Amino acid sequence: MTQLGDVTDMLVGFAFKSAGFLDADSDGVRLLRGDNVQQGYIRWGDKIKRWPSPEYDELGRYHLAANDVILAMDRPIVGGGLKMAWIKPEDLPALLVQRVCRLRGKPGSALTSFIRYVLAAPDFSAHIHRITTGANIPHISGKDISAYEFYLPDLAEQACIVECLSAYDDLIATNQRRIALLEDAARRLYREWFVRLRFPGHESLPVKDGVPEGWEQGSAHDFISILSGGTPKTGVEHYWGGDIPFFTPKDSPNAFYVVDTEKMLTESGLSSCNSRLFAKNTTFITARGTVGKVALAQKPMAMNQSCYALAPKQDYDNLFLFAAIEDAVEHFKQVAVGGVFDAIVIDTFKVIPFVLPDAALTRTFGNTVRPLFQQIETLLLQNAKLAQSRDLLLPKLMSGQLNVSGIRLPDEVAV
Repeated sequence: MTQLGDVTDMLVGFAFKSAGFLDADSDGVRLLRGDNVQQGYIRWGDKIKRWPSPEYDELGRYHLAANDVILAMDRPIVGGGLKMAWIKPEDLPALLVQRVCRLRGKPGSALTSFIRYVLAAPDFSAHIHRITTGANIPHISGKDISAYEFYLPDLAEQACIVECLSAYDDLIATNQRRIALLEDAARRLYREWFVRLRFPGHESLPVKDGVPEGWEQGSAHDFISILSGGTPKTGVEHYWGGDIPFFTPKDSPNAFYVVDTEKMLTESGLSSCNSRLFAKNTTFITARGTVGKVALAQKPMAMNQSCYALAPKQDYDNLFLFAAIEDAVEHFKQVAVGGVFDAIVIDTFKVIPFVLPDAALTRTFGNTVRPLFQQIETLLLQNAKLAQSRDLLLPKLMSGQLNVSGIRLPDEVAV
């Protein structure tokens, strides 16, 4: 047994002044802040802050490197998951910001890639739960992180454990790249057909005021049924722990489909809340919390009151509806309003422009992209199974209960 601080080089980031931040699209070095640290990956996107590049060399102590393990120190647990990730080559160059901890294994003692799995193990999350303090902003200290005790095998066994677990992570990462390409293809096709108006047969269809003949113009509210959700009483035991997925903003995926949810309802739980059971391929949009995340239900799901379920009012394809809403998501975010926090309300849909093509064209679009969506769904389910298998192995390998030599590495996962 050893303490984390004894075998790792730990560093807390620099207190960069927010007045010196550059715009996201400026030519500067990315700053890795707590907002960028998600559960198992670094999220940049609209969370990017940058620092002037000429100052990069002067801040060498806070340079990040590939495979560095990163832990958020403010709100370290979100939705039951630990905000821990590791740096990939595409995340670089980047600088470490205060209230974020960087860990590297000390040469001769611990492999940095092994430390990643130490922090991913359930025992470490339990340790973080115990040491987290603060009512308004839950936080942890570097001293408490370094005090974590764990079983440390020799370097050779560490390498074997890493090889086993990283085989799962590598397959998951490969699938994530494939998913991103498929999603991009679907987005591009939507914009080609319905934004640039290069849809099949566009040559023979007259365009008036920027809209092809026969297409309807209005607001999203005119063409979409906007359905609300609800939450049953949390203290009633028999409402929870069933087999009905219950979607909340915390479950917002970074993919088209939401596959798993943190909470599950029973039949009595569903009947006690205002949400119905929405069919597979229903479009969800988060209205509060993580505002404007759009996802498709991978299976029948209920949802809480911080989301809307969207359905076509007229006879057009539901995948066209999803693509149209996903394309308009930045507009939704811009017009979200609220005194305490931004929110999407029913009236928000009245100011979102919506052009409805001929219903037959939406069905042609749906039939064209449906194979892409089916591949995305398959890959997401594969990743869920890979993550489940890895997470079952992880605590046993890290505690020494299981010998890595007897484990067959994954090469393909059936769904």
